Amino acid sequence: ASWGVPCTVERADVPALAQARRLAIEEAARQARYAFLGSLARRLGGRTVAVAHSADDQVETVLMHLLRGSGLAGLRGMRPLSWLDELRLGEECPEPAEAQPSRIRLVRPLLNVTRQEILAYCEQNALRPRFDRSNLDQTYFRNRLRHELIPLLETYNPNIREVLWRTAEVIAADYELLRQQLAATWPTVVRRESSEAIIFDLSALRALPLGLQRSVLREGIHRLRRSLRNINWIHVDDALAILNKGHTGAMATLPQGLMLTLGYEEATLSSGGQTLPLEDDRPRLYRGPLSIPVSGWVMLPESRWSLSTEIIAREALPPDWETNPNPYVAYLDASALTFPLTLRQRQEGDWFCPLGLGGRRQKLRDFMINAKIPRQERAAVPLLVSGDDIVWIVGWRVDARYAITPATTRVLVARCERQ
Repeated sequence: ASWGVPCTVERADVPALAQARRLAIEEAARQARYAFLGSLARRLGGRTVAVAHSADDQVETVLMHLLRGSGLAGLRGMRPLSWLDELRLGEECPEPAEAQPSRIRLVRPLLNVTRQEILAYCEQNALRPRFDRSNLDQTYFRNRLRHELIPLLETYNPNIREVLWRTAEVIAADYELLRQQLAATWPTVVRRESSEAIIFDLSALRALPLGLQRSVLREGIHRLRRSLRNINWIHVDDALAILNKGHTGAMATLPQGLMLTLGYEEATLSSGGQTLPLEDDRPRLYRGPLSIPVSGWVMLPESRWSLSTEIIAREALPPDWETNPNPYVAYLDASALTFPLTLRQRQEGDWFCPLGLGGRRQKLRDFMINAKIPRQERAAVPLLVSGDDIVWIVGWRVDARYAITPATTRVLVARCERQ
């Protein structure tokens, strides 16, 4: 105040915040500080918050992250330029701030200046920095590092602070290269994504080097949660072990309510097992049952696919009907069918006699597993039914009991087409 510089002071109940958010006191205090700084900056119309973290603070941060099992992103330590955005710190500043006017920049201009250099400057200029006595309380993790572990490490290497600081700089440069590789790799391994789930191409993901696999998974977590807090090396590597060696249906649980689930050809990272809406690349039935006319067509609800039927004489069959190269066309013995036909979804206990299995009966569930129909798609596979019998799993297989025989004279042609 004696310098004529405006000063704003605010108090916060840190223990209450820690209890309410289930945080350690240190983390609760950190969140309270940055919430205050961000709120004040917005109130004043500011675009940048500057904090006085020094090279010594950087060394302590790197050591903390190392002991907690962080990956490369954490071992970079604090960044000179980050975003102060809803308490999510540590994001690399990816573009000029002019492109993101609603966000507050967080800068650390003293990150390469040691604590001793700062104190010497203050003494030379008759400045009296405020001393926080809580910095002496060795019940806090950072303070134990500062007063116990780092002095001990200096007995092994007097330059340990400089070594750790430079190591963080080397890791930061390598991390930037990895981020560039990730940007090029991401579109090659991601099939679909939304705010709730990301679906990866399992084969493409497994083919990546382990380091890139880690980066892809961490990027996926960050896109779904906008934060990598509490995501440690062990969480990522446990998930990757399942990704690379797990069987279909295997799952890995991650912090922040996320789950990695393996399908036949896909791996899904999602919130509590949620999935993306299925693409309209094959016929799917989301609502039913539908009554199918003897001759006519119907649209499948919430889809661009239609099902048409017509009865023709056996002589009108196309020359390639026996090999039938189109999985969305079925040729059935009309005299064996009971009309009207129905299009429905699967039901508990469904079975049929797949053509080509010698007339043997098979559970629908087993057929879908053997056909490698992804679990999340099975409920929407349309089934053409005559009476209680499945006569065609649309796009997959005809029932042998309703296939054309030498005695067939009238043929029902069922055709599913995308409109």
